[in-house]
Amino acid sequence: MTWWLYALLSAIFASLTAIFAKIGVSNINSNLATAIRTIIILIVAWGIVLAKGEAKELASVSKQNYLYLIISGVATGLSWIFYFKALQIGKVSQVAPVDKLSVALTIVLSIIFLGEALTLKSAIGACLIIAGTLVIIS
Repeated sequence: MTWWLYALLSAIFASLTAIFAKIGVSNINSNLATAIRTIIILIVAWGIVLAKGEAKELASVSKQNYLYLIISGVATGLSWIFYFKALQIGKVSQVAPVDKLSVALTIVLSIIFLGEALTLKSAIGACLIIAGTLVIIS
């Protein structure tokens, strides 16, 4: 499979996440909902690693890999906490597009921190995402 097929599957499951999460956070604390979801993700992720025999690769993970994965994990956790709170009090049709501003922000951050080139297509795409979000939330 190519990268774009995995990315498309990610988008499909992300959209299902928003719908199911909106239903799941009704009448419970959003932080508790996030914690419950995280346990499920932990079980699924480790289940895949163990089923594919990939746990043996733990020994080859560098300190730098661990550091950045820990930072990424903290960022993911904070993102989920804020996302679930937004879903709890807002409409999915408004929360999800604002959340997807992360795409435009990621393009900018990838240029600043990773030295990736800004292409005309990427710039136009980021601008369209921002414009679309502004249209939806206004």
